Amino acid sequence: MDEMDFPMPDVTVDAVTPAELKARIDDGEDVTILDARMQGDYEEWKIDGETVESINVPYFEFLEDEIDEEILAAVPEDREVTVLCAKGGASEFVAATLKDRGYDVHHLEDGMNGWAKIYEAVEVERYDGAGTLLQYQRPSSGCLGYFVYDGDEAAVIDPLRAFTDRYLEDADELGVELKYAIDTHIHADHISGVRALVEEGVEGVIPSKSADRGATYAADVTLAEDGDEFNVGDITVEAVSTPGHTTDMTSYLIDDSLLATGDGLFVESVARPDLEEGDDGAPEAAQMLHDSLHERVLTLPDETLIGGAHFSDAAEPAEDGTYTAPIGQLVDEMDALSMAKDEFVDLILSDMPPRPANYETIIPTNLGQNEADDDEAFELELGPNNCAASQESLAGD
Repeated sequence: MDEMDFPMPDVTVDAVTPAELKARIDDGEDVTILDARMQGDYEEWKIDGETVESINVPYFEFLEDEIDEEILAAVPEDREVTVLCAKGGASEFVAATLKDRGYDVHHLEDGMNGWAKIYEAVEVERYDGAGTLLQYQRPSSGCLGYFVYDGDEAAVIDPLRAFTDRYLEDADELGVELKYAIDTHIHADHISGVRALVEEGVEGVIPSKSADRGATYAADVTLAEDGDEFNVGDITVEAVSTPGHTTDMTSYLIDDSLLATGDGLFVESVARPDLEEGDDGAPEAAQMLHDSLHERVLTLPDETLIGGAHFSDAAEPAEDGTYTAPIGQLVDEMDALSMAKDEFVDLILSDMPPRPANYETIIPTNLGQNEADDDEAFELELGPNNCAASQESLAGD
């Protein structure tokens, strides 16, 4: 049904912006959400939080002149309810229908599409290198990126195409030149912003093994080999080969203080190993991941911070609000990091979540083998990231 076809009651419904809703959740306010999307969409991807009560009633249940009493009974009458849908049309209709019946409701402006446009920059306060390090956070999908700057230069690691303008605007506001746009690997859950930033005059950097995987734009970017260093002001960013999640997976050690691990290691889990060669190649990739962790990551000093490219609902932020943690803390909290190889492989193959939505299209798009305009790219990456090996946190096990 087109949004213009909804039989809107003659009432005015207030809208709350995604940023306003996010602020309420961050402040610990009790929030009640009525999600009017289809059940499958809701179960795959929704807004969560410790103080969030979420209810799913698809919009079509409200189209009848006589709405089923059981449907109305599912909607709380003693508190304000935020109605949401995919883009904002159905939620406005449902909210108006409920308001016409005396409920205290408003709806989420632009729906889950608007929620997916929230992108926050949080300073990594425990970063001990030169300059300043910010962590970008996208709560809708759990995507994380890093913006490091010193003097008049900056670099962004794992940029998202949807936020190309944001990186340039942030650099301008900080009075720095965005020198590098760096990818840790060919992502499977979102569209990379490296090529879009290259078009804006930024030097793109991808792992050399991304070219081996078929990246069509390898001639237009710098190919990072293990041990290569990139200078940003007085900051040194060193490429550290850490295959496992993918063959091209490369971490970047930022001034010996934080290792941006891409999808190799997260604060709550380790990488899934099946997104390049599928189920058949997953056992060998998991063995490779074990080697990378024990030979390249866990050999770093305990105080070195780990910052992955994603966080899940199971992740706990640090005191500074970032999803980072020292290596020593992760070793203490995550038994998987102390397991023998065979035990490790068995563990991470045992509980993998569904693969990221549209990954079979996103990977060739990030390789440059498939074209997608900005709107198509944004639609492709809507949903959870699902790049971790476990559906639950491995920290604290």
